[in-house]
Amino acid sequence: MSVLTTNEAVEAVSNILQEAGASGVKIDDAADFANLKPGKYGEIVDLATIPHRTEGAEITAYYPETVFVPEILPTIRQRVSDLEKFGLDATPGTVTTQAVDDESWATAWQKYYHPVRVTRYLTVTPSWEDYAPVQSGENVIRLDPGMAFGTGTHPTTRLSMTALEMVVRGGESMYDVGTGSGVLSIAAKLMGVDKITAFDLDEVAVRSAKTNLDLNPVAKDVVAKPNNLLNGIHQPVDLVVANILAEIILPLVPQAWENLTPGGYFLTSGIIADKLTSVVEAQEKQGFIIDNILQMKDWRGVIAHKPTEDE
Repeated sequence: MSVLTTNEAVEAVSNILQEAGASGVKIDDAADFANLKPGKYGEIVDLATIPHRTEGAEITAYYPETVFVPEILPTIRQRVSDLEKFGLDATPGTVTTQAVDDESWATAWQKYYHPVRVTRYLTVTPSWEDYAPVQSGENVIRLDPGMAFGTGTHPTTRLSMTALEMVVRGGESMYDVGTGSGVLSIAAKLMGVDKITAFDLDEVAVRSAKTNLDLNPVAKDVVAKPNNLLNGIHQPVDLVVANILAEIILPLVPQAWENLTPGGYFLTSGIIADKLTSVVEAQEKQGFIIDNILQMKDWRGVIAHKPTEDE
């Protein structure tokens, strides 16, 4: 099943397909290719050899024979159409289906996925490539996109990683809310965060995160489990990280406040530009101090902290 959509709706559409029972998702996003600039992060691959779209995005999901696709197709079309209600432009939002054999799917998406230097210190690479760091201080995150909840190269994920690099000093405790692929937990461990618990509402995402955590020995002690945001969690930590839609960040704000130590950081991303004001206002109303707002294309990330008694 394939959905033609926009860059801003990629993660939301991917989640819709996964929640409907997809075994894996391939994302072909023109914006991802646009971020690969020759020489910017070193010549990892020959950019001219990478097949890519020139505009928009196509998300392709694989469903096993046990799923009766005609039955779920109307629901998926409706959910993609309903994204407009959440302020996401998913046009054209066309959904098509095609029968493929297992072998074709197993290799189809691999040609789209290559090592990418996503920040100064972090490179994301597929699990099957034998990639070695090319610069001092470069850390490598290995992901299995066969369980794709994003490859770690989307602007919202880049903003989250950059925010982590700006605030992490080592030894912190952290909640990763809406972990998806687990990439932010892995990145945080590489930066020196000590104790991490990763949550996701979707059981498929939790399994995906566990698969990727196992691929990265540094993250072997990260705990990944299902949970709705921070509902029922009452143990303060130093960091709360959430790369999710702005509408979902809003109910998380009071939960993050309760679960942060004084001086602790609340890092949020997944915020489309016109939703930034509502997110910032909700955080400031709660009592958070906004330290920085990060920007990449149409996306925004917010670095905020819970004030100490001296503040």
